[in-house]
Amino acid sequence: MPTPTEPTDDRLLSRREAIRRAAFFLGVALTPSLLAGGLRAQAPAPGERAGLRALTAEQMETVTAAADRILPRTDTPGASDVGVPAYIDLMLSEYMSPDESRVFVAGLAQLDAMSRAAHGSSFARLPPDRQDVVLRALAVASQNQTGTFFHLLREATIVGYFTSETVGKNVLHYDPVPGRFDPCVPIAEVGNVNWTR
Repeated sequence: MPTPTEPTDDRLLSRREAIRRAAFFLGVALTPSLLAGGLRAQAPAPGERAGLRALTAEQMETVTAAADRILPRTDTPGASDVGVPAYIDLMLSEYMSPDESRVFVAGLAQLDAMSRAAHGSSFARLPPDRQDVVLRALAVASQNQTGTFFHLLREATIVGYFTSETVGKNVLHYDPVPGRFDPCVPIAEVGNVNWTR
């Protein structure tokens, strides 16, 4: 199998290959259901409000808060800005296996229970610094394990983010029809975007 830096042929990258490469560079091993969902699922646009499919309103608040702590808004959009919570709800309802769905829903309850025990409030109501403390504790507890809630949440957040149209167009600067190849072009001529930041 070619490494992510080797060109496979002259064709454009398929969505499957783009997800695989993004996962490789981010150090994420994707579960088959998340990979399949990433290839087919399309969350509603950020401004478009769709009904919840698998999550309750309270669970959706928790997912939104957690996704925004994994990929917060900086000079690029955050997870909720590009529709990641709706994407996770869609993944949970249509693409995750029944076992993964059970782990995910139980993990949401555990996340809220940890938040209440440590800080006296639900995860979604905690300030960002305390949310980070709870997520770090969950990440440490998930080390050396596979298929945990934290792994599913992190994978779904990353795949949902990097396969969103907004990120593809404005953050990754995906050009579906590349023009001619110009080596050594001054960065000022191509939008002052440094790909390695």
